[in-house]
Amino acid sequence: MLVFVLIGRASHNEASPGRIVLGTLTTLWPFLVGLVVGWIGARAWRSPRRIVFTGLIVWAGTLIVGMLLRVVSGQGIQVSFVIVAAVVLAAFLLGWRAVSILVLKMARSTSGRRSPE
Repeated sequence: MLVFVLIGRASHNEASPGRIVLGTLTTLWPFLVGLVVGWIGARAWRSPRRIVFTGLIVWAGTLIVGMLLRVVSGQGIQVSFVIVAAVVLAAFLLGWRAVSILVLKMARSTSGRRSPE
């Protein structure tokens, strides 16, 4: 989440040294809350690498709750921001899961064991 927020703030020239910490925290907290809600809703600790169900619930929770909290906290949203956030959050929250599955499959295939997935 922090990388997502820092990239977004930097792309909008909102990374001035005097405002970076407070601005970052202001932008970050709604998405962190959404991430926690999604993580709990998906019970992600049970199968953290699963893309279908776990990853999608975590992604949707992060995006939807994060956007709703931005609105109620007066930060506002725009359609373009929602689209960009959806794509970037999908890349970050689903991408690492896909990479980990591929790495595990490759490791299992080179060791001669079959993958249960």
